[in-house]
Amino acid sequence: MSEAHDPELDTFLARIGEGVNKIVDNVERVIVGKREAIELLMVALLCEGHVLIEDVPGTGKTTLARATARSLGCAFSRIQFTPDLLPADVTGIHYFNQKTSQFEYRPGPIVANIVLADEINRATPRTQSCLLEAMQERQVTTDGETRPLPRPFLVLATQNPVELEGTFPLPEAQLDRFLLKVTLGYPSAEEEAAILLRFERQNPLDSLSSVMEASELLELQRLSRLVVVERSVRDYILGIARATRHHPAISLGASPRASLNLYMACQALAAVRGRGFVIPDEAKHLAVPVLAHRLLLRPEARLRGRSRESLVQEIVDSLPVPVE
Repeated sequence: MSEAHDPELDTFLARIGEGVNKIVDNVERVIVGKREAIELLMVALLCEGHVLIEDVPGTGKTTLARATARSLGCAFSRIQFTPDLLPADVTGIHYFNQKTSQFEYRPGPIVANIVLADEINRATPRTQSCLLEAMQERQVTTDGETRPLPRPFLVLATQNPVELEGTFPLPEAQLDRFLLKVTLGYPSAEEEAAILLRFERQNPLDSLSSVMEASELLELQRLSRLVVVERSVRDYILGIARATRHHPAISLGASPRASLNLYMACQALAAVRGRGFVIPDEAKHLAVPVLAHRLLLRPEARLRGRSRESLVQEIVDSLPVPVE
């Protein structure tokens, strides 16, 4: 792949690299041995995309989300999703102010730059649906009034895949609004030993400070969109997404939103890796975290034990890789 000829691109990439490294180094003061997951979160930050962090309890999902939010000098809020949570508890309400004799809007926790939606699948479908407008259009509507949300705006949601009692599966429309799904997995023996030592005296999250302001993050997001995607690589990205719509084991393939998300994520990952152009490896690396959670398998595929991740990987492996 040929490099871009923008003379300012090296400066842009240096700024992105410096900013991303500051956040990564800060997060790694708390999180041990999850470099790939942190890299995916950096991709989401540069795309202003939402992230679903899914794994078993105790693997650091909430800690990773909080460490990322703490690293940014942005307004942060946390919503603990429960079955009795109502949409108004998320978006805010209008109340009558007796001093002014007027109805006033009291913002809900969704009105922030970084929103941690903890255990999102414990809320009812009605409450989950109130996030759809916020996540896609970055605005909320209450009592007929629409208000824009502050920028940047990212939802970092966590969910536990093993508990079924008291949970409600996320609908396909909401899953499609998450740029990435990240899994952490158990640490190695060495990493777990390092965790014990790191948390022996105090929680390092308590002393974590911000290393980047909202305005700087917005600028890095703009710069990452300057990364070049050649036509052959663009066609390769589209080919991966479109192939999910014709696979015999998949009943609902990737949407055009998914294609756009994969395209933008490839630009961001190339920028994180210090390159001003996208290569097919970016698409191959991101296909599973960007596309797999959006797919719906046919019943016979589920009965055979096939997973969405393995099917996306199968598609990636079957498509010819563009060469210069």
